[in-house]
Amino acid sequence: MPHRRSFGLPLAALIATAAVLFTSVAAAAEDSQAGNDDWNVKSTSKRFGEEASHPGVKTVRHWTGQSVVNGVTYTYDIVGADPSTEHAATIGVDVIPLNLTVAGQAFNGSDIVQATLRSPLFQRGNYSTTSTVTTFTAGKFGFGSGGPLSPGNTGVQLLDATMRSQFDKVGTGYHLNLRPDVRSPITIDVPAVDGIVRTNPATHIAYADVDEIWFHPVVEGLIPQLHLSPQRLALFLTNDVVLFADHVATHCCAFGSHGSVAATSPADEESDGHARPGVQTFVWASWLTAGFFTRDPTQSWAKQDISGLSHEITEWANDPFTTNTVQPWLSPTAREYGCNNLLETGDPTVNIGFSMGTNRFDQNAFSDGTYHPQDEAFLPWFMRIAPNHVSQPTQGDPSKGRYTFMGDLNPLDFFHQPPGTCTPV
Repeated sequence: MPHRRSFGLPLAALIATAAVLFTSVAAAAEDSQAGNDDWNVKSTSKRFGEEASHPGVKTVRHWTGQSVVNGVTYTYDIVGADPSTEHAATIGVDVIPLNLTVAGQAFNGSDIVQATLRSPLFQRGNYSTTSTVTTFTAGKFGFGSGGPLSPGNTGVQLLDATMRSQFDKVGTGYHLNLRPDVRSPITIDVPAVDGIVRTNPATHIAYADVDEIWFHPVVEGLIPQLHLSPQRLALFLTNDVVLFADHVATHCCAFGSHGSVAATSPADEESDGHARPGVQTFVWASWLTAGFFTRDPTQSWAKQDISGLSHEITEWANDPFTTNTVQPWLSPTAREYGCNNLLETGDPTVNIGFSMGTNRFDQNAFSDGTYHPQDEAFLPWFMRIAPNHVSQPTQGDPSKGRYTFMGDLNPLDFFHQPPGTCTPV
């Protein structure tokens, strides 16, 4: 049973392994050509299910905390160990490649498994500095020289680095580690009415554009067939696949989402050989080939390779059951989300990122040989905590806590302070 307190008490939950099966679906789709406007597209989708955790069910290890904003108490569940304990947690990840065929063209998640495993998502790195970051000048995104990022945050995975910075636990025993296991690829033939192949006319890179109303039930339907352990994260991995809304292909392009569904935990020794009810948390996200996303790749420099994956995995860690709500917020550079009351750490900062590590996979004329994690807004930003003494200090002022992982390197002053209020429509 989770315990609650302001900014955290732990919930113990063990990690287990699971066996996976594979399945397939049928048909094909038509070709079309299109480019996307630069950064004003919705990059995530909210149509996956949500299932709150409750006592007695097996699910991912998490802790529960509370914050009070303007007299309103907000309760939230966050993956891992309570940071106040300075303990470490390791969460198993079932990496499940989805190989989609659209209009006879293959978009195979299995083709980028190694690129994903070798990325900062699962490899340890040094986050003290970054060479390149997103810039924002005269209303346009670009990229330029980086600098100090998260001093002392070394020898850690990307999510671990982000969470340690969020709770100012760099240099302590607090960690949130991911341990991947790759499962058998699942082959899916997308029906003709539910997907098309689009080609960016500026870069000539093709990608699959699939109806989210068809895609989401397909992914959720895989979960009971795969006999996954709800104590692990299920990561459905696609390659250059985006989703459109409203049955309209140009209402594009979501490249990631996360959710939770009721599930049955496999029988094991802890459950005396009996299956138990569980809540399975999961992420779907697409690897993004550099240059496909817009007519001007410079403006979408941060939207490539693991950008969507880092966005969704960090959001999963901060809101595993997609039930965490906050005081409504509105981002000036992500207005497609509207006045939003969800603890979605990547949505406000979409299209803002930094370079990290060495990427030798899927390189082309628009690549730069590095990986591109997205910046993430921190819990104190959503909770309007000012001054912020919860998070790692900013690079320029040790007396001030940062509100995103990039801190002062985030090019928008809007993210250097808590947001204003807004009224949901």
